[in-house]
Amino acid sequence: MDDDARYLHLEARLAEVEARLAKLEELPRPSDDVDGGLEAEAFWALRGLRERLAEQPAMAPAGGVLFTGVVTLPDGEYHEWQQGAFTHALLRQDWAEFSNAFSALAHPVRLRLLQEVMRGERTVAQLQEHEDMGTSGQIYHHLRQLTASGWLQSSGRGQYTVPEVRVVPLMIALSAMSMPGPGASAEE
Repeated sequence: MDDDARYLHLEARLAEVEARLAKLEELPRPSDDVDGGLEAEAFWALRGLRERLAEQPAMAPAGGVLFTGVVTLPDGEYHEWQQGAFTHALLRQDWAEFSNAFSALAHPVRLRLLQEVMRGERTVAQLQEHEDMGTSGQIYHHLRQLTASGWLQSSGRGQYTVPEVRVVPLMIALSAMSMPGPGASAEE
């Protein structure tokens, strides 16, 4: 290959790289991205909670928790949700009352059923198409447990949905389970 041909080849490759770079630059930057973690102004909710606690001095010493979310499911269903609680109130509750709700999530097939329902597969027939879910009897067994614990509701004719008040909490629980391990930084 002579110098002119090499030059033309390099010029074409450079143009290709520039076009690819331009496409990449159009994508949201990591600080603006919502890919599992809100990077921009990472502790905005924490600051808001601190401000709210400061407005209620009697509650402030023990602190509180806040979780919130905005979720659009693949089928277009939109959910907004927020819940907060004071630490002292949570510590006074009987945590054993929550065991059914937690234990319902403690099985891989039940988590998979919830995931598929959230993805839009709402009928038992659709859920049975997944070979790893087990037999129809096993699927119904798991659906009953999820329904009894409030993670699912039957909307009739073999259709199931995740109740609106459970969509964001379920996503929060999953997010909590995938939190970074030791060495992760937090605002001080």
